[in-house]
Amino acid sequence: MENILETVNSVVWGVPALLGILGVGLYLSIRTGCIQLRVFPKALSSFLRTFRKKEQNDDGVSPFQALCTALAATVGTGNLAGVAGAIAIGGPGAIFWMWISAILGMVTKFAEATLSVRFRKKNEAGEWVGGPMYMIRNAMGRRWQWLAGVYCFFGVVAAFGVGNATQINTVIGGVNQAITAFGGTESLWGNLLMGAVLAILICGILLGGLKKIGTMAEMLVPFASVCYLLLGLGVLIARAQAIPEALASIVTGAFSPRAVTGGVIGSFFVGLRTGVSRGVFTNEAGMGTAGIAHAAAQVKHPVDQGLMGIMEVFLDTIVICTMTALVILVSGTPIPYGQDTGVALTTQAFTEVYGGWVSILIAAALCCFAIATVLGWGLYGARCAQFLFGDGVWKKFVFIQGGAVILGAVLKTGTVWLLAEIVNGLMAIPNLIVLAHLTPELCRLVRQFRKSE
Repeated sequence: MENILETVNSVVWGVPALLGILGVGLYLSIRTGCIQLRVFPKALSSFLRTFRKKEQNDDGVSPFQALCTALAATVGTGNLAGVAGAIAIGGPGAIFWMWISAILGMVTKFAEATLSVRFRKKNEAGEWVGGPMYMIRNAMGRRWQWLAGVYCFFGVVAAFGVGNATQINTVIGGVNQAITAFGGTESLWGNLLMGAVLAILICGILLGGLKKIGTMAEMLVPFASVCYLLLGLGVLIARAQAIPEALASIVTGAFSPRAVTGGVIGSFFVGLRTGVSRGVFTNEAGMGTAGIAHAAAQVKHPVDQGLMGIMEVFLDTIVICTMTALVILVSGTPIPYGQDTGVALTTQAFTEVYGGWVSILIAAALCCFAIATVLGWGLYGARCAQFLFGDGVWKKFVFIQGGAVILGAVLKTGTVWLLAEIVNGLMAIPNLIVLAHLTPELCRLVRQFRKSE
């Protein structure tokens, strides 16, 4: 089964998704004059201002809550397990390509957030809803309506895989690693019990709707991210002398890869593909999902929320993923090239410096990240399901999500990650078509925003 999935994954990420994400990101960068770099200081100041104010609004969610909801879906187990897998499969050079995909992803996410606010609408409950499906419906004409259905179908499937099973599966792996480190044993019944507890917790929050999800994201994401970054900073301080060599291995590994997965050319392509695909898994730039969260923000101009999209990718990939990569590379822990060890490699890297007790903190961080991600993706999947089947499908979708949480607790790690990467790639293709088609409108909004400053 895994051999078949690996072949499908190679086909999807070999040309359509890989070249599409890099190509559209480059195209948007050229058309907007590399806006992700030009307005980055403004995006940073806007983020800090909204973080301090954290204003509330009865007619939607605040820009910061919308950002946290989007970050909840992106800052997840991929930042710990996905980065480790990228290094193990594609070598340290995969992180370089993850950086490149992030720089291009910043403008892609900017476009997704901006256009989603521009073409959003209010649903029967009075909530702002948006995303690629509404961009298609409201801007691209009747002959493209089928593409909105295709996107939403992949969105519903991805909500159970990318945003659920992979997250829960990684959490269970991290908790079991902490249990075994202290003399305990892993068991199927224990996994099921943990899955059931998480399912009840997640379903309870999702049933509270958009505002409840935004409130929880606003609490979980900053707390878990800061705690994790402090742990990582401790490792980097302790192994400061190894940082230059780690950075050098990332850069040289991108262009002169060690043949960890075959020949040198094969290793180069594997590093490129793995870095981009895992980068997209962590920051979701190119998938269009963040637009669903950003569309609910109350802002004066669509570009205001587009700035939050830039910060989303920067914080997720450039900051948190880089921290994970450096921790692994400077820790001295052996890297099992060719094997996707999931979160085990990241945990081993931290325990190499801190000792076995830190596995408990890593498991706790995983739980926070995973719960936040499942909540964010619960919103995405529910919105896609509502677009396909009507507003009344929300509760049914939530209960199915709960069942998927329990299933994710017992699935095999490799299979889960392969399925997630395949759906990621398939979901990106319709969204990239939409972004390319609406680039002229994006440029018009950017010009309008600059005149209003």
